This record gives sequence, structure tokens and C-alpha cells, in this order.
Amino acid sequence: MSKVGIESGAEAPWIAAQRSQLLAQRGHAWLLQGPSGLGQYALGLSLVRAWLCEQPSAQGACGQCASCHAIDVRAHADLCVLMPEVQMMELGWPLSEKAQADIDDKKRKPSKEIRVDAMRDVVEFCQRTSARGRGKAVLVYPAEQMNAITANALLKTLEEPPGDARFVLASEASHLLLPTIRSRCLAHTMTWPAVPEAAQWLQSQGMSEVDAAAALQAAGGRPGDALRMAGDAGRAAAWAQLPRQLAKGDVAALAVFGPVDAVEALQKICHDLMALAGGATPRYFSPADLPGKPLSMLLLAEWSRELVQAARTADHPFNAGLMMEALASRARSVLTSGKSARAAR
Repeated sequence: MSKVGIESGAEAPWIAAQRSQLLAQRGHAWLLQGPSGLGQYALGLSLVRAWLCEQPSAQGACGQCASCHAIDVRAHADLCVLMPEVQMMELGWPLSEKAQADIDDKKRKPSKEIRVDAMRDVVEFCQRTSARGRGKAVLVYPAEQMNAITANALLKTLEEPPGDARFVLASEASHLLLPTIRSRCLAHTMTWPAVPEAAQWLQSQGMSEVDAAAALQAAGGRPGDALRMAGDAGRAAAWAQLPRQLAKGDVAALAVFGPVDAVEALQKICHDLMALAGGATPRYFSPADLPGKPLSMLLLAEWSRELVQAARTADHPFNAGLMMEALASRARSVLTSGKSARAAR
């Protein structure tokens, strides 16, 4: 699934509001934290654009100067972006010459974590003189994808930052970061937009009112995730029917998902079933889409643990087809467990 989401198209109004708030404060390192789909990357990029802009305002970058254009074409000499190589390539950021050559020569695949080699490039970058005279900026996303060696290398730079370098660490799981890294950053928790505001923005991206509402429900109110889901043909439209189809044993219900997204979808069903069992309101589905009677919390807890285990191997399943069949079969047994229990009585 694409990770672009909020980062594409017209800027979301809650991103613009947060940028203005952060620009009014001083600090050499920011940690943008919160769950996925709220626009951490978009906010981080807009911050560094404003820092490096030649004609900035209190609201942000001008969008017209040579510095802004250099960022648009991914060629700014004073901006260093630190990401897993997979996401660098997806978002159009150039890799180092060595990394690109290794991948082109098929010596290795693009990394899914932030490599220590890339962090060494950041250290060297921070020691250079600013090319445009507006200082330098480093954007790290998603920061939780740093391994221990990379994180410790970044920590040393944060502890003794060069005078003209500023950092933005954007994270969707900040609890995974080293406590010492978190303590050296100013933390900002991402704003969760109201449903009407998020729905209106989704419609401005070309979604219908009905599709925007369905996608927001499926994404648990996270507009970035909702927009990405809308880009996957048929997924948002079929979302509400997913629990019923799985209860009937319909393996084809998972056909629109890859293994990773299938596990995530089942985790959302499990989450909402546990919410209902505990007397809470479901987040990802309407109550009418789920079994009418609360299911056993012990059974749901067991299923939740199984899905966590499945998520660890979903990126590289031994046999994707068999995995999907097993996931659908287990989902059916859980979703129909209430009927079985009532029949036994």
C-alpha cells in the first residue's frame, strides 16, 4: 500500500494549522508523533521547507523561491532526508550513489529500515557549510525504522548539534525510539482532525461523500489512511461487508488485500469485536456490520495474539495463498463462535 496519503495533493488544513504553531516556537529538533494517517511526513516536510525558504512567512514557505523549487524537485543541497530506501524511492527522494549502484547491480534489495550508512551521510552533511545560507535541515521518517546502531549515531548528533542544523523526526510509533532521543527533541503530538473536516478534505481530493465516509470509517478516522484506501480499487466499498463475508467462509473477501493488509484488516475486526465485548463503541465498523452478540473476550484475545504473530511474517509468507485461506478460516471460526455457543445451549 502506498504511504503517500496526506503527503499528496492539496494541503490538509490541520497540517497548515500545526505548522504555523510549530514555526512560532524555537528548537533545533522536533519529534512529530502520533498514529499513522495523520500526516507526520507532510508536516515534517512543510517545516523544513519553511526553515529553508528564502521568503518565509509565519504561515510557512512561500512555495515560489529557488529553495522551495529545489525541494520540489528533490535536489536541495541543504536538506538531508533519512528514510528506508523503499520509501525514499516511493516518494521520489534520491539514494546515495553507492546505495543506488548496489540496488541497480542487484547486490541487495532496497532496505526497509534506515541503514547506518545513511546515518553516516547525515553526520557528514551536518558538518558541511550551508550552501544557501539558510542553515541545514534533516528530516527522518519514519523515525522508528532506525535500527539500534543508526539510532545511537543520530543520538550523538542530537547531543552535539551543529549550530546551523535543525532536525525533524516524524514517527508513527515514537515509543519504539530510544528514550534518550525522545528526551532531546521537542515533542509534538499530531492533531486528530474532526470527522467533518477530514471528510471535507477527502472530498476535495476527488472522493464522493459516500466513499469519503466509508473510507474514514475503515481507517478509524485517520484521513491519510482513508485516502490511501480509496486508491485501492473496491476496498472501501467492500469494507462494511467484510465481517459478514468472512463469517460465511468466503475466502474471496480478502482478495482485494495483500497478506500485510489482510492481517491489518482482521486486526481491525478483532479490535472492534473486543470493543463490543467490553461495552465500548467500535472504531472501524458500524455495529450493524459485526455479529449481533458479543463474543468471548478470551477467544478474541487468543485471536489477537495469533494475528500479531501472523503480522510478523506477512511481508514474506511461505505461501501467500495458503496463508490467506488460513486467515479466512480462522476468522470464520471466531465470527461464528457466538452461534455455535448458542446452539450448544
